[in-house]
Amino acid sequence: MINIILFGPPGSGKGTQAAKLVDRYQLVHISTGDLFRYEIGNKTPLGLEAKSYIDKGELVPDSVTIGMLNNKVEAHPEAKGFIFDGFPRTIPQAQALDTLLEEKDSPVAALLALQVDDAEIVERIKLRGKSSGRPDDNDEATIRNRIFVYKNETTPVFDYYNEQHKSHSINGVGGVEDIFERLCELIDAATK
Repeated sequence: MINIILFGPPGSGKGTQAAKLVDRYQLVHISTGDLFRYEIGNKTPLGLEAKSYIDKGELVPDSVTIGMLNNKVEAHPEAKGFIFDGFPRTIPQAQALDTLLEEKDSPVAALLALQVDDAEIVERIKLRGKSSGRPDDNDEATIRNRIFVYKNETTPVFDYYNEQHKSHSINGVGGVEDIFERLCELIDAATK
């Protein structure tokens, strides 16, 4: 099994690259946002529990999120691996993910972080904002705050996996295919 954590600031191309990696390696893409929408929309016990926190404006506890991840992993016993997108965001989440995957004898192979400078990200998101309809994609202050939050949240997780020699930075600027090939080279090296 190949388990990859895909990191990158908003607008870095994570979604585009995740879709290509899913096709190349036959992986299951797990986005925590999608998980929350699915569990809440289907009124599962974990979804209802998560909604109770969200409705109060509170963060959903890691145990609930990990439970959702476990359900998704369990629902795909045929998977050749998983791409985790948007998770983990904290060291306790990374530790919980490691425990979950080690129980399945399938640890994280690599954390891949797309590196794109802030000015490029702002331009990409503003360009996306012309068609996305999202007001936060058109406000530069909001975009820069999202970048700031991303960096503060993910740097400790990058460092955590770096101590295990699993973190890699990838140049996220250039053509989609060029970036994809950089990612594939690292995945192939990490899974040999």
